[in-house]
Amino acid sequence: MKFLHCADIHLDSPLRGLARYEGAPVDEIRGATRTAFEKVIDLAIEESVSAVVIAGDMYDGNRDDFNTAMFLQRRFGRLRDEGIPVVIVYGNHDAANEITKRLSPPDNVTVFPHDHAVTVELPGTGIAFHGQSYATRVVDDDLSAHYPGPVSGLLNVGVLHTSLAGHEGPHARYAPCTETALADRGYQYWALGHVHERYETQRDGSWIVYPGNVQGRHARELGPKGATLVSYDDDQVTAVEHRTLDTVRWARCAVDAADIRDPYELTIRVAEQLQRLADGADGRLLAARVVITGTPPVADRLVRDREVWEAQLRADAPGAGAGVWIEKVELSLSQPPSPPEDVGQAIGAIEMALADARDNPQVRAELALVFTDLRSKLGADLTELHELGLPDLGEKGVHHLLPEIRGLLLAALQGTDL
Repeated sequence: MKFLHCADIHLDSPLRGLARYEGAPVDEIRGATRTAFEKVIDLAIEESVSAVVIAGDMYDGNRDDFNTAMFLQRRFGRLRDEGIPVVIVYGNHDAANEITKRLSPPDNVTVFPHDHAVTVELPGTGIAFHGQSYATRVVDDDLSAHYPGPVSGLLNVGVLHTSLAGHEGPHARYAPCTETALADRGYQYWALGHVHERYETQRDGSWIVYPGNVQGRHARELGPKGATLVSYDDDQVTAVEHRTLDTVRWARCAVDAADIRDPYELTIRVAEQLQRLADGADGRLLAARVVITGTPPVADRLVRDREVWEAQLRADAPGAGAGVWIEKVELSLSQPPSPPEDVGQAIGAIEMALADARDNPQVRAELALVFTDLRSKLGADLTELHELGLPDLGEKGVHHLLPEIRGLLLAALQGTDL
């Protein structure tokens, strides 16, 4: 027999800020949590599981309408039609006081109470489920300490949304507990939720498993996502298997540019790496964050001409395979590029000239020549400097604007945002 364990579905997660990305597949990414959950239902039916266990965070906070709740009800209805029960604990995102727009679940769904831990025995499954939902978003106590003892002759499954010691990562610390404490309860399997990275271990005859979230939602939730299919015979777990169910695959595309001598060569290398990642995504949309590392000989050009080669890279990305989207490009060079000697001299000349400019027409003319010379060396547009009104600056204005002018020059050289 089998049961399916999933958690952290975060249905209709808002994914704020996507619209600001040019060419972002907004609809596909926003619909990914629903599509992945649909796959959970499909898998449960295909495998004829005896139960589906959801260890918290079906929702992603309160919703503005009932659309999410109606979507859930219909999917639970598909399971009901197949005779498959569902057991649920609420976590921090869907705590009892967090979601106001809920619908009464179908009769095949059991939600654990939030005021105390209970045991639920589902007829025909051979399983005793033990669990407790969150009453509020923040739960500081170790809920597992109050879970009932195991039921003899049945497979005992603890369902808990928790921060397991040593696995908190970026997640907030809720209902903290330890592997030792869980194993000491005497259950054969702990179905955990809250941590979005998959993790499994065995301790003293007890399986302790985080399935990870069903669908990655942003660039920090990398790699395959899905649910855990658990096989059991009487009161023993016989197999624990991860099943990949995500529809959007988030990936980090790291490229070492230490030996790159031309920005165009970099775009080719990134495209090749994207191709390899796309091949591993098995037809899913690949949402990649590109990270350029190393200290290439052309570091100054990569920084200065970033807008050009990054636009080229994004334009070429579809060539890496169907369904590739570059979420962001990061320059993570090991050392910032140093200004060429002649550019540094030009900056120094400007600073000296500004210090003496005052009302001297000759000095102002010299400044204009320096700007022209620097512009030709950088290949950059420094018209912002002229917009500062330099020809009409008095002594106070010169001293006041000196730091800004120097910053403009360095920013133009390094291609940074002001």
